[in-house]
Amino acid sequence: MRKTNSLHHLRGAFSLWKCIPRVRKKRVPGANVLARLRRAQPGGLVGHKPRLERFLRHPGLQIIRYIFLFAFFVSFASCSVGPKYRTPTAPVAPSFKELAGWKQAQPQDDVLREKWWELFGDPLLNALEGQVDISNQTLAATEAQFRAARAVIAVARAGLFPEINVGATVVTSRTNGATRSSYVLPLQLSYEADVWGRIRRTVEAQVANAQASAADIETARLSLHAELALDYFGLRGQDEQQQLFDATVAAFEQALELTTNRFNQGVASGVDVAQAQTQLDTARAEALDVRVSRAQFEHAIAVLTGRPPVDLTIASGGLTGEPPAIPVELPSALLERRPDIAAAERRVALANAQVGVATAALFPTITLNASTGIQSSAIGSLLSFPSWFWSIGPSLTQTLFDAGRRKAIKASTIAIYDSTVADYRQSILTAFQEVEDNLAALRILVDESAQQDVAVQSAQRSLALANVRYQGGVTSYLEVITAQNALLDNQRTAIEIRVRRMAASVLLIKALGGGWNASQLPSSKTLVQDTH
Repeated sequence: MRKTNSLHHLRGAFSLWKCIPRVRKKRVPGANVLARLRRAQPGGLVGHKPRLERFLRHPGLQIIRYIFLFAFFVSFASCSVGPKYRTPTAPVAPSFKELAGWKQAQPQDDVLREKWWELFGDPLLNALEGQVDISNQTLAATEAQFRAARAVIAVARAGLFPEINVGATVVTSRTNGATRSSYVLPLQLSYEADVWGRIRRTVEAQVANAQASAADIETARLSLHAELALDYFGLRGQDEQQQLFDATVAAFEQALELTTNRFNQGVASGVDVAQAQTQLDTARAEALDVRVSRAQFEHAIAVLTGRPPVDLTIASGGLTGEPPAIPVELPSALLERRPDIAAAERRVALANAQVGVATAALFPTITLNASTGIQSSAIGSLLSFPSWFWSIGPSLTQTLFDAGRRKAIKASTIAIYDSTVADYRQSILTAFQEVEDNLAALRILVDESAQQDVAVQSAQRSLALANVRYQGGVTSYLEVITAQNALLDNQRTAIEIRVRRMAASVLLIKALGGGWNASQLPSSKTLVQDTH
């Protein structure tokens, strides 16, 4: 149990003690009031003095004093039942397995920046990424969810304060030929003493939920920026594929022309011409298919930037530069860098607080109810002193039998807590896997890219030799077609590897958290102050 040492509770209690009239033996309560009234009214208070003095001596005022004092001391001595929150442990390796041989960034760039996409040095990519935070609707929806979670904190905190209601009632009735009216202006107060910390645990849960929602915003932001970068590099890869097919179609047209001339000269057969024509038509069809993929990438980029596809046209270009050097920290730092891990940890805190709420439900509920107001049968005398009434009293409620419902609810919250702990640990393991996967991909793709460049060069030599042999009449055109296909396939693979390297760089940055830090989450104090 955690004691709540709030000095202002004691101050409030003593202030209230001073405000409530005391009844002492040798002193008439309200004497100063009577004296002031006598001075203000020359005629004195002949009719009102006895009733006012009887009221000031009323033992009910003593009861009011002690009840309010009791409520303040109960709040002062209250505690929060349930488990105290501790961040769950998780397996963390001392270093990444695939980091061996990794080219680290320069010392001044040892930490990812918030605008990590600037590492790629592409002005158009920078401009497109800058529009995601402003116009993306998925991100706007996530931010609205955070505002809703923050507002719920105010709903939970309202339980820490009394609830005051005021009303007005007018009733007219007729009995035995007589008409009677009753006018009532009541003021009611209800206050639940948070003896076992149920309300405070609820506030704690909602604060953790709001922090998890804030982390969800950063997770969505990181995912959207990464998705746009992947689509952009995919589009640039399709541009390079289109350039490759344009050059290939031009080369195949020349080969068809050469083969047709040889056929006209009686050197080549009609089969050679048909094969050359088939090769050209196939290349043209594949070139058209590249346009489909490029258009889809362009449309996806438009939607990510919050625009309809008709409003965005990206000029043709190509992949420029090599993947940047990316700073990689220790695995332990990943727990502070990934917003999805931070969100999972905050949901563990939320589940822990819910266990406290369920535990507090096993204890009695102490409520203070008070009402006051004025009541009269005539409007003219409604505001007179005799029309005033009041009632006050505490209540203690304890459920004796509910067929195990509250214990079952507590067992359910404990199971949910265990589930969130497992999700938290799994999110850490998944994060480690994503970093390892993309470290390995980048390291291996460097070697694969170099080997693929060698393969392209070999295919070019093979095609040159096949053309010489065909033109010399040594072989058929089928050998030329085979060499052409081999070169085209190797060139396309080389482009795909370059796109994969850029994509692996983006995915590694995403796996590392994209420059985010858990310290950017709003604190509990900030969230509570924002609800005022």
